Formats: sequence, C-alpha cells, structure tokens
Amino acid sequence: MTWQTLAFLIVGGGAFYLSGKKFAVLYQVMKAQKGKAPKFSDLGARFKTAIVNVLGQKAVLQNPGIGIAHTLIFWGFIIISVGTVEQFLMTLYSGASFEFIGETLYNAFVFSQDLFTALVLVGVLFAAYRRFIIKPKHLGQSKDANNVLMFTGGLMISIFMMNAFHAAGNPPFRDAYFISSHIANLFSGLELTEDQNHLMFTFFKWVHMLLVLGFAVYIPGSKHLHIVAAGPNTFLRKLNREKGMTSINFEDETLTQYGSAKVTDLSWKDALDLYSCTECGRCQELCPAWNTDKPLSPKNLIVDIKKNLHQNKPLILEGKTEEVSHIIDDHVTEDVIWACTSCRACEIACPVFIEHTDKIYDVRRNLVMMESRFPAEVQAVFKNMETNASPWAFSPSERANWADGLDVKKMADVGSAEQLDVLLWVGCAGSYDDRNKSVVKSFVNLLNKAGVKFAILGNEEQCTGDSARRIGNEYLFQTLAKANVETLNRYNVKRIVTACPHCFNTLKNEYGEMGGQYEVIHHSQFIAKMISEGKLKSTKSIDEKVTFHDSCYLGRWNNVYSEPRKAIESIPQVKLVEMRLNHDKGMCCGAGGGRMWMEEHIGKRINVTRTEQALETGATTVATACPFCITMINDGMKEKDMVGKVKVKDIAELMDETT
Repeated sequence: MTWQTLAFLIVGGGAFYLSGKKFAVLYQVMKAQKGKAPKFSDLGARFKTAIVNVLGQKAVLQNPGIGIAHTLIFWGFIIISVGTVEQFLMTLYSGASFEFIGETLYNAFVFSQDLFTALVLVGVLFAAYRRFIIKPKHLGQSKDANNVLMFTGGLMISIFMMNAFHAAGNPPFRDAYFISSHIANLFSGLELTEDQNHLMFTFFKWVHMLLVLGFAVYIPGSKHLHIVAAGPNTFLRKLNREKGMTSINFEDETLTQYGSAKVTDLSWKDALDLYSCTECGRCQELCPAWNTDKPLSPKNLIVDIKKNLHQNKPLILEGKTEEVSHIIDDHVTEDVIWACTSCRACEIACPVFIEHTDKIYDVRRNLVMMESRFPAEVQAVFKNMETNASPWAFSPSERANWADGLDVKKMADVGSAEQLDVLLWVGCAGSYDDRNKSVVKSFVNLLNKAGVKFAILGNEEQCTGDSARRIGNEYLFQTLAKANVETLNRYNVKRIVTACPHCFNTLKNEYGEMGGQYEVIHHSQFIAKMISEGKLKSTKSIDEKVTFHDSCYLGRWNNVYSEPRKAIESIPQVKLVEMRLNHDKGMCCGAGGGRMWMEEHIGKRINVTRTEQALETGATTVATACPFCITMINDGMKEKDMVGKVKVKDIAELMDETT
C-alpha cells in the first residue's frame, strides 16, 4: 500500500462519510414533514421531462445568457467527473487507468477532459463577470455562490495544471491534451526532471482531489444542494401547467391543523423544493410584488423557509415538532405572505420547478382558519360570500338583473343542459359590476350572432369561491363549490363557458375533486373557435394600435395565449402591439390571489405599473379578457389621467362592435 493509497482512504473515506451523513440528515428532515404531498403518476412523461430539463437543460436555457454558461458547467462536470473517478481509482490502485478501452477511445476521453475543463472555466468566468460586474439586481450577493465559483474555478485550474505536468512526461496520449500540452510547453524553460514533473503532477492531482472531496462535504449545507435535489424535483414536478390547489378533508376528524403554521406542516415535496432552490433570482426578477417594492421576494421566501427548516433541524430529528418555531418570523412576515398576487410568474420562471404559491397558500390557510389573522378589509368579503354568495354586498336575487331585456334563458326554464350547446357562467363581476356587465352583454350578443344555444343559472349561480380559497378560507370555498357542483350536476351540465379566468380556472381545475367534471372553456377560446368556424366575422375595421394584457389565470395558469390575440387580429386594420412584458413574462394586474379585495399599503400600486407598461406601447386601446384586469387597468388609467385618451376593453366588446 502506497502513502497515496493510505492518505486517500483516510481523507476520501472521511469526506464521503461526512457528506453521506449530512445527506442522511437532510433526508430524515424531509421524511419528517407532516403535510400532504401530491400523488405522482405517468412515469414515462416524468422520465421525459427529467431528460429534457436536467440533461437537456431546457428550463435553464429559457434565459439564454446564463443558461448557456450553466449548461457548459453542468455538462462539463459530468464529463470531468469521469476523469475524477479515474484519478480516485488510480490513487487507490496504480493499474486502474481507463486505458483498457483502447488507444482511440482513450485519446478521445483525454481530449474531452481538456475540452470540457476549458468550457467549464468559460462558464465560470461568465458567471463571475455577471455576478461581480453586471450585478443583476435579482441575483443579489451571496458568499455561498462566491465560494462555489472559487471552488469550481480552482478545480478547473488544478485539472489543467495536473494534466500539464502529466503531459510533460510525454505519455502516448500527450497530443490529446490539446490545451494542457501547450501549458506544459510554457513550463519547458524550467527544465524540470522527470521526477520533478511527476512531483508537480502529484501535487496538483491532490489539489484537484481535495477540492472535489471538500466540495462533496460542502454541498449538503449550501445552495449547491440543488445539484443533488433538482433532478428528483424535476422528475416529481407537476407535469401539466394547469393545476388546482390541494383540498383539505374537513371530514377527517384526525386533522388538528389546517394549513402550515410551522415548517413541519409542509410536505416532503415542499422540503425537496427548498433543497432544490438555486437562488438564481429568476422568480424575483418577474415578481410583480417585488418589482413594486413590496417585501415579497419569491427567492427570499424559499431561502428563508429553508433557513427555518435548518434552524429547527435538531427539534425535527428529535420529534419535538411542538417546539418548532413558526414560519411567520422576522424574515417571512405577514406582509410577505399577503403581498402575493398568485400570478405564478415565479413558478413558470423557475428552472427547477419550485412551487412557491402552494407554500404561500398553506401559510394563509393557517393564518385565516387557525389564527384569524388577515387584512381587515377581507372580513367584509368573507361575510358577503357567506351571506350573498358573492364578494359584493348585493342580494343574490339581483344576480341575473343584468340580463333584463335580453333574450337570455335560465336553466330553471330550460330544465336540462342536454338541450344546450353550452352553459354561460356569468361570475360575480359579470353579474354585479357595472363595467363588467357590458362585457357579458357583448359576449351574449356574440353567442346569439353565432347561433349558439346557451343558458345561465341566474340566481342559482354562486361565487366559485376562487378568492376565498386563495386568501386562505378553504372551508368557505368548499361550501360554495359543493353548492355549485350540486346545481350544475342537477342540470346535467357538461360544457361551460365563462368570461372570467378566475372562474375558468376554478371550475376547470378545482371542481373535479368536489364531484364536478366539466369541459370548461374561456370566452376568448370560444370566440376564437367561432371565428375559425366562420360563425363570427368582423365586418367593421378598427384602424388603431391595440395591446393585449395577459390575465395570469388565463395565461400562466392555463397556457391560453394565442386565442385572445387571434380574436383581436381577426378585426380588419387592427395593429396588435405587444407590451415589453407579455405572455409568460407578462406582468400581473395586481388583483389575483384575493388581492382584488385588499388595499396596497406598501410600495407602488401594481396596476399602475402595468398600466404604464401598456401606455409605453403607444396603443389607443388596451384589450383584456378578465373582469379583474379591466377593473385594475381602468383604475390605472385614472391614476395616470388617461381616461378618455386610451380605452380599456374586453375582447368580447371589440368583437361585438365590429361584427
């Protein structure tokens, strides 16, 4: 046994033991989480998404600059790790070289080591330039990230130096070291002996191996834990963009906690999310709350909850969960939790598929249902929903008044939805808000023009409960949802169309668990379909610029982007211009997640910022496809003194005016 073998057994064995022990603790902490984790299926699709997004780095490459650098580093490490394994084996046993694969293959292997070492170094230098020179605001400063860059850069330099002194010994494959051999030539003037070259090779080999072993020990306690966690997290991601909130079984008498008060109330999948965070800041970059000076940063939220998890690690491992500290603390404040508009920009931007909104929802549920802590203005909303089945203080008997004088049938008169093409779900805004009543009327006109057979529930319709659920009042949501499902099923409803993305999302993605299985269509989709089928055609032109504001619950929650634009572009002479932030990167109007009913007391108003972005386009009309968005953009126009100068219209109104 050589001294190197003995030294590696001691140092390497110790490093792998410490690293393994740290990972075991992380696993035990994750396993101890009490919250309900989602169920997973469709292994084929999961393997595919893992290959595409882990090996293919698809999600990372959404941001091309740093995405390419990350891809170089990622693939470089994979290739270089093969060489590291060879070095480990050769240190343990001198005859363990990979040269047995043959001269041609081994030359290619040696070439790949030099090539990918250089590519990783290029990636590290770009990342360092970005971090220390460009300094994107969303990236922030992190000693952890700086350490990793130094680790990685030092590792690449040690590999080049190790290979250079190896190449100086003129091995058969010297020319394959196409970079290291040139570095070796730089040292030729030193006229080192063979023994001296070997000594320098051994020195840098040990520098290389010690850096690798040190990195293995460092990873479990650093942000680079994502190297291990991001792959499984990607494999276990929600496969479809569309998703609903998880339900609470109120009939389960063993449940003593609703929502998450402590980090242990989260699920093991939530813990895996925390482990997976790369702290890249892409979520923060697009967050409407953060960009209007609210205290919420999706990145900091995940980092702070992870810190909470680590701080409570001893108590969790000892099973003393009752002593675990509250999630709400000096870092994750109530203002942080209530600032979220649930726009989901953070989740769509995240390269490792962390689900930020689920954690915010769960904390809200605890605050509302367990501690009765919520913004004061929400109290009236809850009361109205309980007594009027609407966030507004209007009588349920007035819900269908908007249809007076129109030829609109009610389900009570029709008897069964089997006689209809579709049920029109009006929603609370369409029923009670004067501005949005005109949207529903315009859509009714379009349905009539196209010869569509439809009816409404009228006074039997209740609020879908979207805002109640997202604010945290799950019990109120389920009460409303079950009543609606009972009504819809009684009329044998199978197909629903609605002009409200919030109703659309709730009916489509969340009523299924309540026994309501329906085909739900947003009115923008229905309008686009009627146009494509030739049932609607614009005969009047609008010779002006129109910009379209993407509703979060239509776009990022349900991936509906093209249909509203197709409807607008079908109007003769319209010039559709996009805002700087559009589609997946579109900015929220500020009303989602129950924020429609809350005041903005901190920072700049989100709707005003979004209105400014619309005005930047020079458009004379801002088109929307959501009642909340119309309200918020209209208010923004008032704030900017642009009422009468720039119109805000729903796509149904534009189509109705031109057909």
